[in-house]
Amino acid sequence: MDKHGQNAQNVVSMSDYQSDTGFAIIAQLEAYWEALRGGNLLPKRSEVDPRGIEAALEYAFILERIAPGIARMRIGGSHLNELMGMEVRGMPLTALFAPNARRQIADGLEDVFQTPATATLRLTSPGGVRRAALDARMVLLPLKSDLGDVSRALGCLVSRGDIGTAPRRFDLIEQEVRPLVPGRTVTRLDLPAAPVVRPAPHEQIPGFRAPKAPFKGKEGKARPPYLRLVKSDK
Repeated sequence: MDKHGQNAQNVVSMSDYQSDTGFAIIAQLEAYWEALRGGNLLPKRSEVDPRGIEAALEYAFILERIAPGIARMRIGGSHLNELMGMEVRGMPLTALFAPNARRQIADGLEDVFQTPATATLRLTSPGGVRRAALDARMVLLPLKSDLGDVSRALGCLVSRGDIGTAPRRFDLIEQEVRPLVPGRTVTRLDLPAAPVVRPAPHEQIPGFRAPKAPFKGKEGKARPPYLRLVKSDK
């Protein structure tokens, strides 16, 4: 996390907050956010002090909303880097999810920023060759930018299990959105499709590894290439 806007008053002990679910870090980060919030609707991004969330730094991240349903990682902890097998800074949040979950994540992001609201997500990453299934939790907590708009979010992603071969992407089991103002709802715009994250060159995706089949004519015989190199020694 960066050290922008550090203030000693924003250092809040998280040692008194525990969780019986096995995801204590999530509860601790929520407690820190609530302490920053105080009597206000939302805390500011500049009030988040890394010293106040020292125990959660490797799991924490800061999001910036850049378009409807799209938020990118401004800062990401080492746990997220290990899950993806690469630096997550600059990546959209949806890159952490399987394609079939990305539209729901985009909708949830709009709820967080527009309502505003907090969101708690139950996630899973299926097992496979050389890796076990993962159980995970994520929390998204809205923040005000220095300009006063709700375009930042403090988040946390904690997974349980051996990461194994990266990248690990998650399916969405449940998403609970809680408006900060009781009774308030958000009317979403027609969101664009979640951005497609192209794999790094070293990633191999099943379905794109099959050899190219030769083109065959009507009799089923392979057609010769149009251009042939003819060598002559004369």
